[in-house]
Amino acid sequence: MDLNTITAVAHPQTRSQLPVWTSGDAWLAGGTWLFSEPQIHLARLIDLTDLKWPALTMTESHLSIAATCTISQLDALASPADWLAAPLISQCCRAFLASFKIWKTATVGGNLCMSLPAGPMISLTSALDGVCTIWKAGGGEQKLPVVDFVTGNQRNSLTPGDLLRQIDLPLAALKRRSAFRQISLAPVGRSAALLIGSLDADGTMTLTVTASTVRPVRLSFPKPPDANTLHDTIVQQITDETYHTDIHGKPLWRKHMTLRLAEEIRGELLDATRP
Repeated sequence: MDLNTITAVAHPQTRSQLPVWTSGDAWLAGGTWLFSEPQIHLARLIDLTDLKWPALTMTESHLSIAATCTISQLDALASPADWLAAPLISQCCRAFLASFKIWKTATVGGNLCMSLPAGPMISLTSALDGVCTIWKAGGGEQKLPVVDFVTGNQRNSLTPGDLLRQIDLPLAALKRRSAFRQISLAPVGRSAALLIGSLDADGTMTLTVTASTVRPVRLSFPKPPDANTLHDTIVQQITDETYHTDIHGKPLWRKHMTLRLAEEIRGELLDATRP
């Protein structure tokens, strides 16, 4: 869609060249949502392409995903053999149910910043202990876990002029055993519940609930819980008001599916530990 209110496009190549943020500005990365509907309140786009951030960088401690990394770039990552959680990358990428055109354009950072409950990059990075690096509008950086970055349906912790730079995933999280469950109301539709469970070497089990809730919810257990404990913890920790509602699923059904999928994940992780 043409954005006919835009009067200028900035092309900064370094952070120092980023223009002073003003009302009517918008960051442009993939632009798959930005160009999907009228944006009559916008007058200037700040194109991040020329910053040329490396899409994926691996260090001794973490995998760094640039906010401008596309879904296709992330999906193409060749993972080391000891990354037991590596299948989550492909599973979450495919939860987009998007065409190859979207895959090659849409960005990981854009998905987080849209902060939709069904954002699969939110699911992936929150389940893998992701930490956001935010360039603050007034200077400096802020580190924030993904589970705290997204605060609600299309709400996050960014203030005007803040820029999401990257998301860091600890290698330790990528080496955990994991289990993935996703369901949609329609055979091919937006995620109504997307849950990821993981198991640490010390027996700690973590369950991350997304899509069914307006924000990511992480539950941690020092050891895999029994079915009743898991059920009761979810009921106690995720209030009815936290479940999302729209045409893709009502809260009561999303809650039911959350409980059901969580039990499936518990069973899969326990089975994987048995001789």
